[in-house]
Amino acid sequence: MYNNSNSASDAFEFELFEGDPENLKTVVATAPNRISSPWIDSSALKLKHRIGRGPFGDVWLATHHRSTEDYDEHHEVAVKMLHPVKEDYMQAVVNRFQNLFSTYQGIQSVCRLHGISITNGKICIVMKFYEGSVGDRMARLKGGKLPLPDVLRYGIELAQGIRELHLKGILVLNLKPCNFLLNENDQVFLGDMGIPSLLLGIPLPTPDMALRLGTPNYMAPEQWEPDVRGPISFETDSWGFGCSIVEMVSGVQPWCGRSVEEIFRSVVIKQEKPHLPIGLPPALENVLRGCFEYDFRKRPLMVNLLEAFKSSLNAVYDDVSWIGLGNKVLVDKVTGIGYTEWLLSKDQLQIGDTVRSRKPPNSCKVENMNVPEGTIVGLETDGFLLVRVHGIHDPLRIHSSTLERVTLGLAAGDWVRVKKENNKHSPVGILHSIERDGTVAVGFIGVETLWKGHSSELQMAESYCVGQFVKLKENILSPRFEWPEKRGNECFTGRISQILPNGCLVVKFPGRFVFKEAFKTYLADPAEVELVSFKTCTGVVKKYQHLEAFHWAVRPLIFSLGLFTAMRLGMFVGRKVGRSKRKTDQRKKDQTIPVEVGDRQNQDAQTGGKGWKVTNILFRE
Repeated sequence: MYNNSNSASDAFEFELFEGDPENLKTVVATAPNRISSPWIDSSALKLKHRIGRGPFGDVWLATHHRSTEDYDEHHEVAVKMLHPVKEDYMQAVVNRFQNLFSTYQGIQSVCRLHGISITNGKICIVMKFYEGSVGDRMARLKGGKLPLPDVLRYGIELAQGIRELHLKGILVLNLKPCNFLLNENDQVFLGDMGIPSLLLGIPLPTPDMALRLGTPNYMAPEQWEPDVRGPISFETDSWGFGCSIVEMVSGVQPWCGRSVEEIFRSVVIKQEKPHLPIGLPPALENVLRGCFEYDFRKRPLMVNLLEAFKSSLNAVYDDVSWIGLGNKVLVDKVTGIGYTEWLLSKDQLQIGDTVRSRKPPNSCKVENMNVPEGTIVGLETDGFLLVRVHGIHDPLRIHSSTLERVTLGLAAGDWVRVKKENNKHSPVGILHSIERDGTVAVGFIGVETLWKGHSSELQMAESYCVGQFVKLKENILSPRFEWPEKRGNECFTGRISQILPNGCLVVKFPGRFVFKEAFKTYLADPAEVELVSFKTCTGVVKKYQHLEAFHWAVRPLIFSLGLFTAMRLGMFVGRKVGRSKRKTDQRKKDQTIPVEVGDRQNQDAQTGGKGWKVTNILFRE
């Protein structure tokens, strides 16, 4: 039996006049609300015909009959019939939708939800029916692309709706033009209410769907395997939103014509990015470039996208030459210290905050910090801050981009370990944010979304950086991820090539000389590996093994060097033996042959012969 308890109705206040105007009484009243519950009985739905199909199920046109003592209504609705979900998990999906339903009320630019039902053993989400979508309009236009002013207008309305959802903690994860619905007044509404987030952790009917939390052409890298390459976050929607805008402007779907496996390899493994049209307003081009950063922490938030679209809308009306389009390959744009402007903008500093110098990304060294720890005592309009540092009389004037906030000894980007470990996720992760009250968000391997908790539950952990060498700890018999082994069950030493936002290490093995898997990388849990350094290797054998792990050519090089040394030693010994033998033969001949012949032989011996001349030339000391 599914829970269909009534949701709370909207409440409002009014002043009650009881004869004395000086003493009005405040009364809280409940507004009448016809939608008292998101649950819809299946008998109230009449399916007509299917109008669409997506990665999570089919879309049907239907009639919703609602009747009480006061009214009797029939509404034409759209029904998203999800793929079958196991009976044990249906109640969990329904409960999640109920929370989502109450949160959705009152959000602009988002389609109206009628409720949820179970029909023919499948979960059905019922929503208002719209005649068309942005994708439908694009299909009717020449070239399949929209005028830039329309794209910007739609983008502003959608970004506002998505931002409101994000403020309430809701991820969409399935942004695409076909889900941007249009009404009769050409207003756009978000037609997907975050179905992928409803299905997080719910077993799906096919293994292929378990890897997907959206439509492949619009999915961010972390969206493919969120428990391994994640977690997913608000910036995950920025990638999908950017892909949608690029398609609306250019008329070309990202990764058009590629299979799911090819898109996965392009986006996740090769880290390719969609082509960005040229001729866009600078602010729009800049923010779209940021949407396609591989590491989601470097991407803009919806508030940044909204600001860029609003400023570009005004600019387009001033200069129509920006409407011409083409294709442009994206190039990473970062600040002078190696961080994107979007990452830096997320750390809003205030007077009284404790700050320290921000270290360069992927730095393995302990850099000299201008501010090991200080307190902000002033804010300036040009981005500079006044920071008071212990031991220095006058405050230092430092740009905010070079500083990061420290709360309770922690800062975003620190490596942390949970004090109470469990088997659900790795105990070691990367801190994404820490609020001033100590609330933290951490990325852990094994958790699809950001882990939320308090700083008191964490402690500092050993940090890793790109370029370091690691190997499995000896006590790890069954690692979380595959790890190559040498003969005799000895594990290879690998080199960190990338660190994912949840702390997962991407490791390459240059010491493995293979052909078919020459470019294959492996993943590693930071809690299961230990650092290996040339300086800490004891003995010649260990140092050689470390060099061997650095490059596959070390072993054949050492073999060639040994062979060359043996050949040279052999030639040297042969020369000494030859000279000794000739001297012995000479003494014997002196006793048996005439003096003239002995003189000639002695002369040949002194010259060393033609063979020995070549040897002396090649291998002389």
